[in-house]
Amino acid sequence: MSGLLVIMGSGETAPTMVKPHREIFRRCGDRPAVLLDTPYGFQENADDISAKAVKYFADSTGRALSVVSWRSTPAAGLPLERALSGLREAGWLFAGPGSPTYALRQWSETPFPGVLAEVLAADGVVCFASAAALTLGSHTIPVYEIYKAGSDPHWVPGLDLFHQVTGLPAVLIPHYDNAEGGHHDTRFCYLGERRLARLEPLLPPEAFIIGIDEHTAGLFDLGARTVTVVGNGGLTLRRGGRSQRWPAGTTLPFSVFTGLPEADSTPDAPAAVREPPPPTSLAASTQAATGRFDACLAARDQDGCVAAALELEQALQDWIADTDVSDEREQARAALRGMLVRLGSLAGPDRFGPLVTALVALRKEARTAKNWALSDSLRDVLADAGVTIRDTPTGPSWSER
Repeated sequence: MSGLLVIMGSGETAPTMVKPHREIFRRCGDRPAVLLDTPYGFQENADDISAKAVKYFADSTGRALSVVSWRSTPAAGLPLERALSGLREAGWLFAGPGSPTYALRQWSETPFPGVLAEVLAADGVVCFASAAALTLGSHTIPVYEIYKAGSDPHWVPGLDLFHQVTGLPAVLIPHYDNAEGGHHDTRFCYLGERRLARLEPLLPPEAFIIGIDEHTAGLFDLGARTVTVVGNGGLTLRRGGRSQRWPAGTTLPFSVFTGLPEADSTPDAPAAVREPPPPTSLAASTQAATGRFDACLAARDQDGCVAAALELEQALQDWIADTDVSDEREQARAALRGMLVRLGSLAGPDRFGPLVTALVALRKEARTAKNWALSDSLRDVLADAGVTIRDTPTGPSWSER
């Protein structure tokens, strides 16, 4: 086995993971890149999720993706063989957000796990993130059923592909450092310590947990038998309630997972000095841009205000493909509206123009992508700032009221 198995904790279509994606694509050369839509196949907006992912990879990595649709288990015969053939041709195979238990119902008791092993045996890349990553271990957390529907904590059988290709009997947990809960514990893919502590003793004695932080990936090189941690966070080995964590920039042999970590063990930091990580959410980008805008407005720095507003506009564009931003887009739009209104009292038309032009261009892209919610929101932002947009056969134009 010589391929590369990539496990991403989250951020698979976020700007934070563009650099890792580019490096991973270099591994597989110009071989076909395939997106698998199973984990979110039950959602009414599945077509939109696929389209956003395809656009994200085209814009950020220059790679064209084909979509193999496996939203439900294909019927035996030609439909199943056609889907399997599309997967076998992949040099890079990706699956991401959605429901892990839904995906398992479509993949279990089919040739699908064997095809993943074939791609890896042919020196290909299998990149599974978020919900899809949960399915690869010996056991899987039914996230929605526990966190959303209140089921008692329990495991469901996973594909156990990770054990097959690495020899490591692991359970994979993405979103390991999640902090969305604020005052309540949502680490460990929304389980929190209390529920994970109940679940862990139910695993077989030889099993252990590998946790992948958000906006982070573990690159498991099956030929070299090493894992490299990339992104913003770290990778954690947990066994019997004790944990050891390695930060991004670390490369480890598979053999490190066979030892029991000390209760208070702390790995050495990587020797290389790394650049500060970029913001890991649209909310963080909004907060940073708003802080810069406020400082520049207080100093009556018109150029600085425009630059901060343009920075937020760019963040909206960068995060447009991400499926995991909840209400953060509306918060960012509200912040941008506030900037424009406040900027109008400070800046003249010659200062205001570049920002309006950028927003009009972003609205045009949203309309082309049929993202009507974003298009309408940008129109309202500009209207609040006293700008009228006219859609003409040759494109949009704008004027101040």
